[in-house]
Formats: sequence, structure tokens, C-alpha cells
Amino acid sequence: MEKIPHPLIAIIPIVVLIGFLAVVIVLFGSDSLSGGSQIALLMGMAVCVSLSMVVYRTPWKTFEKQIKATLGEVSITLLILLCVGMLAGSWMISGIVPTLIYYGVQIMSPQFFLVSSCIICALISLLSGSSWTTIATIGVALLGIGNALGVSEAWTAGAIISGAYFGDKMSPLSDTTILASSATGTDLFVHIRYMMLTTIPTFLITIIIFFVAGLGNGNGAELHVGEYVGGLDRTFNISLWTLVVPLLTGVMIVKRVPSLIVLFASSMMAGILALILQPQILCEIAGETMPSASALTRGLAITYYGATALDTGFSSLNELISTNGMAGMLNTIWLILCAMCFGAAMIASGMIESITSVIVRYVRSRVSLVSSTVGTGIFLNIATGDQFISIVLNADIYKEVYQLQGYESRLLSRTTEDAATVTSVLIPWNTCGMTQATVLGVPTLTYLPYCFFNLLSPLMSVFIAAIGWRIVRNKQK
Repeated sequence: MEKIPHPLIAIIPIVVLIGFLAVVIVLFGSDSLSGGSQIALLMGMAVCVSLSMVVYRTPWKTFEKQIKATLGEVSITLLILLCVGMLAGSWMISGIVPTLIYYGVQIMSPQFFLVSSCIICALISLLSGSSWTTIATIGVALLGIGNALGVSEAWTAGAIISGAYFGDKMSPLSDTTILASSATGTDLFVHIRYMMLTTIPTFLITIIIFFVAGLGNGNGAELHVGEYVGGLDRTFNISLWTLVVPLLTGVMIVKRVPSLIVLFASSMMAGILALILQPQILCEIAGETMPSASALTRGLAITYYGATALDTGFSSLNELISTNGMAGMLNTIWLILCAMCFGAAMIASGMIESITSVIVRYVRSRVSLVSSTVGTGIFLNIATGDQFISIVLNADIYKEVYQLQGYESRLLSRTTEDAATVTSVLIPWNTCGMTQATVLGVPTLTYLPYCFFNLLSPLMSVFIAAIGWRIVRNKQK
């Protein structure tokens, strides 16, 4: 880029995107991710490219190069999404999730369900380092248990996501944690220890909220539990042997096997389990009445890639156990591709740099510095649609500013995680927001008000900066 666009020009594509998204949400509602949001992102990209090429003479090859680089960076993410689709279908049809729900609804108390779900997801995510894997496995099961106990899906999704992102943020195995520390030049464990000052208080507040909110649950839960237990028992071969697959999956996670391999291997193991324990269901999915090699193979293939629907005699349970396999992730992948193209155009045009330069210009104090970093991290999640890009750009933008003002790099790494990592799941067109809405079947804007950990983390970061707790200058650790 020979010339950086003026900030008033740079903000135009963002305004256009938000305007189109508002129209799409009004027109399509919960179906906005099925095509309308993709069009809005492409329109925002078109405005960005047009302004840059016409006003600033930016060559098209600049955009082409950035788009190729950006899409290359998310290629593994797209494969992970396809494997998540396989996992969701195979864990359901094999009886893994139904077994977890079957026993879970009989053990867990409606009053303590929300706080328990939050803590369980936090522990699993802390061990695995992956909020995505946690939500796609135990999170789906907990959502089913919550339905059986009569707990609102929005509240349950909020508890699941809050816990999963706490563990993801604090785990030394997490890719975002490693990325934030490396991008800012901070030792990994120094980064994690420093994050405790903002993350632990935020999580404690979150747990208290879910504890108090859960005390009002329980009305009609016995009826739901009975219907769910009866429906699952009639439909599936409920067996504790199904829990061998989650156990082996946990072993792979502890051994730090890459997420893509874990998800694929777990799906394969669940498929074998389905062939052994649920052959009648596979035949039903294949549209056959008599078991045969071809019927079982066809049923298993459909489980992996397509839609499945079973009749349990209970409509709410039917909806819960229906799956869409890899095909169910295609809208999400489509949206991610469009979001990445928009983000790439904003980067290649220099518009992201232009907007953030205005923010940096007004940094005058410790609080304004941290607040600007938080605001930029959230803005980048909105503008680029990807938390990894947001983390890297946030670090690049502020690294020199923190150094010039004498602040430690760990303050930048912590603030970046407090903003960019946890708020990504709250944005409908961000890769995280799209993925979790698809996996849980709860729209992003529906669960957003209940993701207390994600909402409070940026505020806690600013609050800690305001009181100056453990924030020092001109001293490297």
C-alpha cells in the first residue's frame, strides 16, 4: 500500500456491512446464516475493494494475494468443522450422547445444572485446550440434559460456552493462548499466570451468576426426565460401553494429539460402536428393514455426511437427537469463507490499519491504553471474522506502543486474550460464533446475553487496569 485510506473512508465498508446485516436479520431472522449474511459480507467486501481501487488505485493483485493467504490460514479450521459434523452425527447415532443424557438427567439436579455445566466444560477445556472440541462433545450432551431438566437452551448454551472459553483461555495447550503469548513475545507460562488476575475473578462472578440463576429451575423437570429416559431407552441400546469412546478421546487430548486427528479418530471409533450397538438405527437411517452389510454401510455413511431423524415418541427429544453430519456445517463453512474474504480485503486495502491508527492516537494513560486494546480486539473480531487474525493484528498494532510507554508485554498479551479470544464467539459472522451456533443449534444472538464470562472478561481487563493491580512500568519479567 502506497497510501493508507483516510479513517472516514476506511469505516465505510464496516458501516455497509452492519447495515446489510441488520436488514438480513430483519428479513430472515434465524435463517440469516443460510445465505443472507454471506451476501452482506460480500457486499461489504465489494465496497472495500471498489473504494480502494478507485480512490487509492490499489491493484487487484494486492487483494488476490491477501485473500489467498487468509483462506490458506483457515483451511485446517474448515477441515476441523467437517470433522465436527462427523463427530456430532456419529456420537449421537452410536449412542454416546444419548447414554450421557440418559444417566445425566437422572443424576444432575436442575437447580445446580447451570453451574455444574459451566465447571465441567471449564475443566474439560482446560485439559484439552480446545473450546471447540469441548462444546462439540460434552457441550452437546449437556444441552440435551438441560432440555430434559427444563432449563432454557439459551442459559445452558451460555453456561457451556462460558466454561469452555475459560478453560481454552487458561490452558497451556490452547492454540489461542500460545498464539497470544508468541505474538507479543511473552513467555507462555508468564502469560497464563498474569491472565489469572483478570480471568479467575471473572470466572468466579460467572459461577455465582449461574448458581443463583439455577436455583429457580426445576418446575416440571420430573415429567421431562421421565419422557427423555423412556424415549432414549426405546430408541437406543443404552450402554456404559459407549463411554469407552469419550474416554479414549480424552486420552488422545491429554497426549496432545492434534485436534483434527482427535476429532476424526473419535468419529471413526463412534462409527464402529454404532455398527456393534445400534445396527437397527443404521438400517432405519438407510431406509432398510433387514440388517445387511450394504444397509449398515449406507446408514453409517449418511450418519457421517447427512441428515438423520429418529422417532422416539417425544417431539422435543426427536429434535434433540436429529443430526446433519458434515452437510450441517456447510453453511458455516460458506459463511467463514465470505468472512475471511471481507477481512482480507480490509487488511489488503489498509483500512484496518487506518481505523486502528486513530484509536492508538488517543492513547494517553494506562486505562486508555488497555481500553483501546480491548476495543480494537473486539473491533477486529467484527471486521475480520476470525479470532486468530484478531489476536495477531492486535499484537502487531500495540506492541510498539506498549514498549514506548514502558509496559510489559504480558499486559498486552493478557488484554488481547481478554478481548479478542473470548468475544469472538459472540459475533454471528465470526468463525467461533458461527461454529458454536451450528454445533449447539442455538443462534449466536440467542445465547449471547448468557455468556457472562465472555461478556465480563473485557470489562474486568479495563477494571484491573483502572485500579493498577500488578501493572508495572519499565520492568521486564
